[in-house]
Amino acid sequence: MYYSLLLLQTDPNATNAIANIILFGGIILIMYFFMIRPQMKRAKEQKNYLDTLRKGDKIVTIGGVHGKILKISDQTLVIEIDKETGTKIKIEKAVISSEFTQNTASNKSA
Repeated sequence: MYYSLLLLQTDPNATNAIANIILFGGIILIMYFFMIRPQMKRAKEQKNYLDTLRKGDKIVTIGGVHGKILKISDQTLVIEIDKETGTKIKIEKAVISSEFTQNTASNKSA
């Protein structure tokens, strides 16, 4: 008889803990799909863009410098920023903004 009474009793805190776990799990899932996943997708697109750069492509750096690629090394580029004076600078690949470069190219074609 004593054992059957123990089985019928439930701890109200246990159901509350399960609800809290489900709530926090849902919050983490929402954060993953709205924050982490898009950021990882953008990083992958940026890496693919940097890997496909070729000599003669026109680019824009994060700092807003526009130029044309003259020479590509492993992690650096030499770009020409003024054709008339022949001004060239050496930059890291990491400072190239694929977003601004693609926007500039689409604005010129439109």
